[in-house]
Amino acid sequence: MPSNIVLVTGVAGELGGKLLARLGNNPDFERVIGVDTVPPDKTVLQRMGHAEFVRADIRNPLIAKVISTARVDTVVHASCTAHPAGPGRRTAIKEVNVIGTMRLLAACQRSPLVQKLVVKSTAAVYGAGARSQAVFTEDSELIPTSTSGYAKDAVEMEGYVRGLVRRRPDITTTLFRFANIIGPETDTVLARYFALPVVPTVFGFDARIQLLHSADALSVLERATLTDHPGVFNVGAEGVLTLSQAIRRAGRVELPMPRSVVPSVGKVLRGARVVDFSADQVRLLNFGRVVDIAKLKHEFGYTPRWTTREAFDDYIAGRGLRPVLDGGKLAGLAGKVLVAAATGQSR
Repeated sequence: MPSNIVLVTGVAGELGGKLLARLGNNPDFERVIGVDTVPPDKTVLQRMGHAEFVRADIRNPLIAKVISTARVDTVVHASCTAHPAGPGRRTAIKEVNVIGTMRLLAACQRSPLVQKLVVKSTAAVYGAGARSQAVFTEDSELIPTSTSGYAKDAVEMEGYVRGLVRRRPDITTTLFRFANIIGPETDTVLARYFALPVVPTVFGFDARIQLLHSADALSVLERATLTDHPGVFNVGAEGVLTLSQAIRRAGRVELPMPRSVVPSVGKVLRGARVVDFSADQVRLLNFGRVVDIAKLKHEFGYTPRWTTREAFDDYIAGRGLRPVLDGGKLAGLAGKVLVAAATGQSR
């Protein structure tokens, strides 16, 4: 059914804020409400049209009052955090991801007016490991890489969504499992990782990385709000980059290191408040993750405009990243090392 009064969670984040602004400028909606514990960015507030911001915490049962009082019929849950950019309070993030989702879905279940739910999840629910599938489909088993990380939060959150679907089959529910989102304005762990002048990697591993441009992520959320497309959908760009290719394209210097050293490096980066180098991220950078998007294209009806390579290049251009060292000099140095190694072996 057509959406009329929409509530969007997580509007202080980039994706939720931009969605609020886009929906707020759509005259087909009677009312668009954005909720978060802090206001959206000033640029969102200036461009959100007839949308309105309500300071509310989805962890609080009062979110049910917001939904019922405003007579909300469509809820877009965009506040799940799977790839925090910098070190944060793990407990607080878990509460928003898990407790917040539980409270929000309970409110949706109790409201007879809610007829549509759109949920932002993550492809991290599939995990990443030596025995993982080469390409994950929506039917693949959910195996988070750790028992306490952000991916585990997403698995719990999806469990609450499935419970709501069983109890309220009349609600059109769409759940997206996003690949790692990247873009000129996106601040995630990968965006910070590839901006490091010297990028630590694990010796002997060169993972396949699939990305998703933030503009495509925004488009699928908007499309799901405007039209009915129930189901679970993987969302990622076409194509992949190996980790080494991405590092070279960003003009960074790769620093391979033993696997046993990486946790210590992660602690240093977290301690310096640079990157939240969690166990989930380390395993992703070791083994990679690629999702199949055939269902997104054929059933949902959306083909991402940006390939993984194009999305990454747009991130590089938007961030104004400059090569740390001249590419020609690096190539020359690598050639000399290879020649010296070959000469040494021949002797």
